[in-house]
Amino acid sequence: MTPVINATQLTFAKLGVRDEIVRALTDEGIEHPFAIQELTLPLALAGDDVIGQARTGMGKTFAFGVPLLQRITCGDQPLSGIPRALVVVPTRELCLQVHGDLSTAAKYLTAEGGRPLSVVSIYGGRPYEPQVEALRAGADVVVGTPGRLLDLAQQGHLQLGALTVLVLDEADEMLDLGFLPDIERILRQIPDDRQSMLFSATMPGPIITLARTFMNQPTHIRAEAPHSSAVHDATEQFVYRAHALDKVELVSRVLQARDRGATMIFTRTKRTAQKVADDLALRGFAVGAVHGDLGQVAREKALQAFRAGDIDVLVATDVAARGIDVEDVTHVINYQCPDDENTYVHRIGRTGRAGRAGVAVTLVDWDELARWSLIDKALGLGCPDPAETYSSSPHLYTELGIPTEVGGTVGTARRSPSPHTTFKDRDERQRRTPTRSRRRTRGGKPVTGHPQSSAADNGERPAENPPGTTSGGGTHSRQRRRRPRKAASAPANAN
Repeated sequence: MTPVINATQLTFAKLGVRDEIVRALTDEGIEHPFAIQELTLPLALAGDDVIGQARTGMGKTFAFGVPLLQRITCGDQPLSGIPRALVVVPTRELCLQVHGDLSTAAKYLTAEGGRPLSVVSIYGGRPYEPQVEALRAGADVVVGTPGRLLDLAQQGHLQLGALTVLVLDEADEMLDLGFLPDIERILRQIPDDRQSMLFSATMPGPIITLARTFMNQPTHIRAEAPHSSAVHDATEQFVYRAHALDKVELVSRVLQARDRGATMIFTRTKRTAQKVADDLALRGFAVGAVHGDLGQVAREKALQAFRAGDIDVLVATDVAARGIDVEDVTHVINYQCPDDENTYVHRIGRTGRAGRAGVAVTLVDWDELARWSLIDKALGLGCPDPAETYSSSPHLYTELGIPTEVGGTVGTARRSPSPHTTFKDRDERQRRTPTRSRRRTRGGKPVTGHPQSSAADNGERPAENPPGTTSGGGTHSRQRRRRPRKAASAPANAN
């Protein structure tokens, strides 16, 4: 494979970025801008409205983050703790990622009175109180999801009247998740005299319409040629037709490929994501899960473990794909066929980032062939009819570099990443719990389904009590009435 070479030799300093931001980026090993950053920074630093479009993983965050930080710190209005810039993102994971990148770039920037510049993240799934306290302590830049931003703005904790910069990141994902009405409500609370920037990997028609509504003569910047591929050139793509009952076995082989590093597996549903994670954990893989059924704390712990290398396999749904910016992801596996070509682009964009090489494996079931053919046609991949492949197919081992001697497990079963009780844990708990003996009582006395008498024990029929009486001599308020038994030998018609 031909290595991808970054031909640009420009630096952030040559593009007019202030020294504090350049020094902070240099500390992280970031010296040369990517194409989207090189094209966007001159216009954004001048205060123009910008629409930035680039493939996933090509540096869109710093393309808007660097000019955002520079404009609010070099403006005429001092930073007093009232938000001056707002970044709206669709998912919680992306909110944390953007917050971390902006905090890194603002490490050496200061606000009024010499205090450090404050970047605050606002998103759902967390208690309100810490976020409200962070806003009260002073927030110069706010990064948040639409729902929580609107809640705090309506409660009066988030002030939007002093904003000078607005950014919509991953706007196409906001469209898919139905956030456009919330975005419009936020826009009505923001001053018209502002700089607006919109960034996305794809640009559907409704996003263009939204941009024309709230932006002032924006410049549309695309970092690739008009007919270039929507996916990274350094990503090698494989598509296989796989049976649903054999997918876990097939994936367990792919996870043992040579030179495999961090791997992400994408599913369409939350239930499938958890099931795949549980199955791989039982096979000995270090795996975590990120999906909507997990609490925010569990999702953050899984992402932190994946970034730290404690686990090297992460199973996620499409919503969680946005914002998972992890370096050195070598493999992406589409366990289920994506819904459309945009979802496919965003999924496999987790690998091959920043010019690195990557491998994308897509498993298409028989009932997904029609959907895959549309994706293949839209992206021009040239593989409308994938080869039928099983976990024992020789071409699978050859194409992906899998040793022929590998099996379906790699060691002893690991702890399941599920927060719920698994069948194994439930069976173990039942073995530890002693069996309880339950006794029926009536009026404080034990009751059984058989009469308690010596005659009954000897097989004899006990004597019947008179109607309305019991063996103890008492009377019942209610009597049980029995239907008379019809004699089998009775004639059909009585004379």
